[in-house]
Amino acid sequence: MESIIQGRVYKFGDNINSDIIIPGRYLIYIDRERLGQHAFEMLGDGFPDKLRSFEILVAGRNFGCGSAREQAATAIQGLGIKAVVAASFARTFYRNAINDGLPIVESPALYAAVQEGSEIRIDLEAGKIHHDGKEYSFPKMPESVRKILELGGLANYLKTQLPTGL
Repeated sequence: MESIIQGRVYKFGDNINSDIIIPGRYLIYIDRERLGQHAFEMLGDGFPDKLRSFEILVAGRNFGCGSAREQAATAIQGLGIKAVVAASFARTFYRNAINDGLPIVESPALYAAVQEGSEIRIDLEAGKIHHDGKEYSFPKMPESVRKILELGGLANYLKTQLPTGL
């Protein structure tokens, strides 16, 4: 994972439920691409394909609320989404996203400023988002969280913490 993420935004509203992100009938899968084929499909025909033309999701409050399904973050990545920015996240989704290596940041001010199709640039290390000549700050991630994201998720991070010779 790079410290700079940039791309076009797809904008959602508040309370995007994990059941909308990936319907329960697909929880038998763990493969990113397979889950991505069905991500957000409840929103209409061809919706997963529509989202593939965007790199970043921006949402309002309480993104990822609902069931504590780990596959929600995996499905988003299966769409090719590089990051999610929201006014706020459901706590379980927040942790699942980090564990899965999906960069997520909270920025209520950015949500109000962007439109669908806007271009943004996220600097994870500096804690800044750049959009339309303005800069939006977000709390810097602890080094351990940045390392988990850099390595592609918690499982990969934990492998680096094992004593050599095991």
